[in-house]
Order: sequence, then structure tokens, then C-alpha cells
Amino acid sequence: MNNTTILLVEDERAQRLLYKEELEDEGYQVFEAKDGYEAINIAEQKHVDLAILDIFLAGEDGLELMGKLLNINGNLPIILHSAYGTWKDNWRGQVADAYVIKSADLSNLKTTIRNVMLNTNQANS
Repeated sequence: MNNTTILLVEDERAQRLLYKEELEDEGYQVFEAKDGYEAINIAEQKHVDLAILDIFLAGEDGLELMGKLLNINGNLPIILHSAYGTWKDNWRGQVADAYVIKSADLSNLKTTIRNVMLNTNQANS
């Protein structure tokens, strides 16, 4: 059984629920947050193995939130998730472990999660 915990930060409720359901079907434990405030609270109170951050969030962008999460846990793998491919080349986003463009088909996101976790586990062994 997979015991990986994921912090999913997505401000669009329907997408957040879909991703949570799909990822839980893969065996992940998912903590969901609709904004940076909720995400920080979760990161401070729960053990999180990986964070998936939407870039456009109400009040702040995912790149700002990424910095705050890395201040809490400097080893936290982060996947940036956006509908806009232009963010992939933003220098602030290069700190992230991966970048995935949103799609109705979550297979790319799921593959990216597996690859990031595999790389993280190999680096920590």
C-alpha cells in the first residue's frame, strides 16, 4: 500500500475534488487546500511527502507559496501545476521538482508524481 501524503493546493473546488479523488484512487493520502493560508497550516501540522501547487491562487501565487513551504520543509518535493505553459520558463519556478500543465487527463500528473517520489527516495537512500 502507498503511504505517500500529498498536499494539493488548488483554488478551483471542482478541480481540487477531482484531483483528490483520482490521487486517492492511486493510493495516496491527500490533504487539500484552497489557498496558501490552508496550505501553510497543513504543512505545519501534518507530515507531507509532496506538494502540488496551482500557480494562480487567490491572494498569492503558487510560486510565493512554494517559497513559504520550502521554509517549513526545505526537502519538500514540489510539482507546479498550471493551465499556462509559459510559467515553465519563469526563473522562480525552476526551484520546483517538476512542472505539469493541467489537463482533463491526469495520467501525466500521476506519472510525474511517481517519478518525483522515486527520485526523492533514491536521493534520500
